[in-house]
Amino acid sequence: MKTISKPTQLPKCPTGIQGLDEITSGGLPRGRPTLVCGSAGCGKTLLAAEFLVRGAMQFDEPGVFMAFEETEAELKANVASLGFDLSGLVRRKKIILDYVRIDRSEVQESGEYDLEGLFVRLNHAIDSIGAKRVVLDTLEALFASLTNEAILRAELRRLFRWIKEKGVTAVITAERGREQLTRHGLEEYVSDCVILLDHRVNDQIATRHMRVVKYRGALHGTNEFPFLIGAQGISVLPITSLGLNHKISGERIATGIPRLDAMLGGQGFFRGSSILLTGTPGTGKTIVAANFAHAAARRGERTLFFSFEESPNQIIRNMHSIGLNLEPLVKRDLLRFHSARPSLYGLEMHLATMFKEIATFQPKVVIVDPITSLMDAGTDSESKGMVTRLIDYLKGGQVTSLFTSLTQGGHALQQSEMAMSSLMDSWLLLQDFEGNGERNRVLYVLKARGMAHSNQIREFLISDRGIDLVDAYIGPSGVLTGSARAAQEALEKAAVLASQQEAAQLKREVERKRKALERQISDLRSDYETEALELRRIAEQVGTRTFVLGTERAASGRLRQADAIQSAAAVRSKPR
Repeated sequence: MKTISKPTQLPKCPTGIQGLDEITSGGLPRGRPTLVCGSAGCGKTLLAAEFLVRGAMQFDEPGVFMAFEETEAELKANVASLGFDLSGLVRRKKIILDYVRIDRSEVQESGEYDLEGLFVRLNHAIDSIGAKRVVLDTLEALFASLTNEAILRAELRRLFRWIKEKGVTAVITAERGREQLTRHGLEEYVSDCVILLDHRVNDQIATRHMRVVKYRGALHGTNEFPFLIGAQGISVLPITSLGLNHKISGERIATGIPRLDAMLGGQGFFRGSSILLTGTPGTGKTIVAANFAHAAARRGERTLFFSFEESPNQIIRNMHSIGLNLEPLVKRDLLRFHSARPSLYGLEMHLATMFKEIATFQPKVVIVDPITSLMDAGTDSESKGMVTRLIDYLKGGQVTSLFTSLTQGGHALQQSEMAMSSLMDSWLLLQDFEGNGERNRVLYVLKARGMAHSNQIREFLISDRGIDLVDAYIGPSGVLTGSARAAQEALEKAAVLASQQEAAQLKREVERKRKALERQISDLRSDYETEALELRRIAEQVGTRTFVLGTERAASGRLRQADAIQSAAAVRSKPR
């Protein structure tokens, strides 16, 4: 029976470059050469230098930088722009900078030509500080004097083989060829790892991209990833998890608009969820976003507000018109604004700047207003990739995000730019209704994953007291808003008032009849009592007469001397 052995992990050498270790699943192949190729200005030398500097600073791995084009002073000055102190690392014997000047006129090409002198020089530098990392920059300068292709190929193979035998992790830079990755077309085949850098301009916007073309013995990301060169070095995007394994929360947070919370089951949105608010110009998207930020800051949660259309002072001033005071929250550092024009720089620089601001401020809520303006800085695929990376990054940190999206007139009701809605957990729509010579706003919830929500339209009212969502009137002619709704409500109130008046009149009539009936009953009762009294008087008279008659008879019998029995009977019959 055959058994499958457990796969072994190829030893990796972490670069320390933000994002590069993520897409290479740990770094460059340890003890092997990596080729970094690209056109002029794409960042080959800076990537190699950062690999060396971060190795010395973060991983205690000394390195050797052998340059064939730039002098030691030039390298120190160039890397200083990234905040790296090469001079200090050289003094502490963490890095050796070695500039090798190769003059073509001094090279005598022959069949015996080799790189033995280079190997001796490089070997001495490695052994003198116990270097674990090596950079050679660039191959073209090293082999520019060789015209014999056979010799060149042999020396290339020998160079890469020597690096492997020495056991150092090497980054070798090379210029990109016209029809192949490198100028000679051999370097990419003898390298264990090949990274291609590209610097392109689309619609007058420059962007840099990185792609891992080859990585022997290891899985790696094969897509193009934008990267930038900033004040802290190189940042490769994405710098977040590429899988859908984010943590989730059952906690709900309020939106700052009570009637909107009521539409979401009375509790608001899930913490860490992504929310999309779409609408045409002037529907109140920024006002909703400001209320959301205000509610979060009032809870003591830091909120970061990215604005790409208005300055912070303008937003603060405008919110005063609806009774929203954001200045105290800014002063308490609970609310921070970051404003920039989308055309200021490329998409990847915008995204990296946002990542930096988020990492520095550590907010619980992030607002991007509007995301569609930022997306204009890149192509459609780049824009959607940017939104995906940003959402993944925020979800990974359990940050609740609200994105406003500007939809243009004539778009379908449920169409959003770049199909962003599929990436969002909740989707709110602000829409204009025109009628009776006026425009009114309505809001409704298109989707809210994992929570019960209202499917009804609410009229969206903005006043100096803030935002209110009122029930829109739904009649035979459709949704009525604004003055039409007010007129309809007035008609309904008038009808109710008329009904109330009619009911009051009927109540008075019934009361009158009740009182009349009670008077009749009282009269009949009085007649009854009078007649009953008369009946008792007559009965008493009859009794008295009967007694008197009996007495008279008894007396008459005694006068006539009637027998005693009759006399006694007469006496007994006397009433008592």
